[in-house]
Amino acid sequence: MSIKKKLGMGIATGVLAVGLIGGGTFAYFSDTETSNNTFAAGTLDLTLKPTEIINVNNIKPGDWMNRSFKLKNDGSLDISKVLLSTDYTVTDANGNNNDDFGKHIRVNFMWNKDKSITGSWTGLDQVVWYTTLDELKGMSPDAVANKVFVPHFEEKGGLKAGDSDTLDVQFEFVENNQDQNEFQGDSLNLTWKFEAKQGKGVSK
Repeated sequence: MSIKKKLGMGIATGVLAVGLIGGGTFAYFSDTETSNNTFAAGTLDLTLKPTEIINVNNIKPGDWMNRSFKLKNDGSLDISKVLLSTDYTVTDANGNNNDDFGKHIRVNFMWNKDKSITGSWTGLDQVVWYTTLDELKGMSPDAVANKVFVPHFEEKGGLKAGDSDTLDVQFEFVENNQDQNEFQGDSLNLTWKFEAKQGKGVSK
């Protein structure tokens, strides 16, 4: 056999051997497991009843009006705070106002009975905190936390899922022993917006 034929056969044999080795790499054991996962977001759902808290006519300096309303957490997530924002417009009936009517309407926030520890306090109709509508307009207090409806030494604020707070508030047309005739016939349209906020993230 000539050298060329021997080399040719050697090369052919070598290619075949490589082919067999390469084909052998596809023969192996395997096992597969599948993980199906779900991320479902919770909900924040704050309800207010009634939506009209106060509608009153013919008030005069010295009058006060007590009203109640309920904030309820109908969502699946706990609410850490409920921010109260205030806005209002005044209709000056006689065009003679030199002062803001909102400065003369005081809001007295009464004790939150739902945050009270049973038997710890009997004066549940006391004023916890007060301010005028004019001052409140520049604030965003937490309606279900300490200070507004709850004294500092009582239960922490927030609304757990399914819970509700019944809140009592008193509006007072403050009599300041001065001439308040400019407000005769005037009206004030008040808007309160309650915004629920979630708590901090936690390990799940």
